[in-house]
Amino acid sequence: MENDMIPLGRHDRFQFACGPDVPCFNACCRDLNQFLTPYDIYRLKSRLQLSSSEFLSRYAVEHLGPQTGLPVISLKAVPGDDLRCPFVSDAGCLVYEDRPSSCRTYPLARAITRSRETGEVTEHFALIRENHCCGCEQTRTQTVKEWIEDQELEHFNRFNDMLMDIISMKNQWHPAPLDLREQRMFHLALYDLDGFRRHLQENGMPEGLAMDEAEKAEMIADDVALLTFAHTWIKWALFGKAPFA
Repeated sequence: MENDMIPLGRHDRFQFACGPDVPCFNACCRDLNQFLTPYDIYRLKSRLQLSSSEFLSRYAVEHLGPQTGLPVISLKAVPGDDLRCPFVSDAGCLVYEDRPSSCRTYPLARAITRSRETGEVTEHFALIRENHCCGCEQTRTQTVKEWIEDQELEHFNRFNDMLMDIISMKNQWHPAPLDLREQRMFHLALYDLDGFRRHLQENGMPEGLAMDEAEKAEMIADDVALLTFAHTWIKWALFGKAPFA
């Protein structure tokens, strides 16, 4: 089997399974180059009962994406020859219920396109076949739709699409690299959710994103609602775009 990417539709079937009985079990959790999305960070920090800043300090490294110019968070590998994930054990993933979206999606790749005329989002999928992975040699089959449901990817994909919308706006409205202040705003809103909550409590809501006190209190108390608002806030802060613009 050669490394390959095979396009799939949402209702196409593919052959794959992973578990302790597969010879390469846990191999993909080593030689790590694992990017984390804002929703990944929220799920992991909540699972570990850490604040956002504590999680980022212990388990993450940050750099600027060479293509987007936006701050990117990567999972910090355990030092050593195998550069393994800090959450993998011989028995498997220690944070399996809250594992990142890329772990859940594999062996699929997912991309989206958005119509400029209608705003409609179209999903595109491909099956990743790699020489080191024995999962595609297993007998279990499922459709792409069934895999998304089984891996509980709906919320991850929704938030990932919000991030992709910001990247698209960055390319269109702010092609130059972010300055240091803008980088800090992006980090605060999307990666340091607890810090963003304190920022709103101490500084209030921007005039262009105002909401009544009851709505604000309800949003600030709910991490998922707060992260959803953070994507709107960073659009306003970086591009001057009001909600849903």
